[in-house]
Amino acid sequence: MENIVLESLKTRRSIRSFTNKPVEQEKLDAILEAATYAPTGMGMQSPVIVLVKTPETVKKISKMNADVMGRDADPFYGAPVVAIVFGNKDSAPTWFEDACLVAGNLLNAAHAVGVDSCYIYRAKEVFSSPEGLSLLKEWGLNENYVGIANCILGYGAGETPEAKPRKADYIKIV
Repeated sequence: MENIVLESLKTRRSIRSFTNKPVEQEKLDAILEAATYAPTGMGMQSPVIVLVKTPETVKKISKMNADVMGRDADPFYGAPVVAIVFGNKDSAPTWFEDACLVAGNLLNAAHAVGVDSCYIYRAKEVFSSPEGLSLLKEWGLNENYVGIANCILGYGAGETPEAKPRKADYIKIV
């Protein structure tokens, strides 16, 4: 079956090398809006997205992420923007799943408008640290918000990788 949405979902890839070209605000607005349409438990819309565009703050959060890994590398791969998705642990019982769905929508929306992306882990560890909690406070969020996903955004600096073949037993029909 041919369908532009299905094709977009099948062609999105994680990109791990970025140019310093800024992402247009119009595209960021469209990506963020689409992310807010992810399903959430009881329609509570409990996740929050913090969009970080300032180079200093992106680098700071990338370094905090690298410190969690115990590495001296840029886990954000030079991406100029990071959208951090937080779940509110004191909201719906589905707060974690809700935030994951928001991150998925965000990544797929980015691809749909021609922006490359990658899901970077360790948001939970970064934003539960004293420095991370300080950033939360600065952004108007309290300690009930748990970092779920760092979604890096930008324009890839290389070729888009090919998809790995799907495993044979991915789907079971009963």
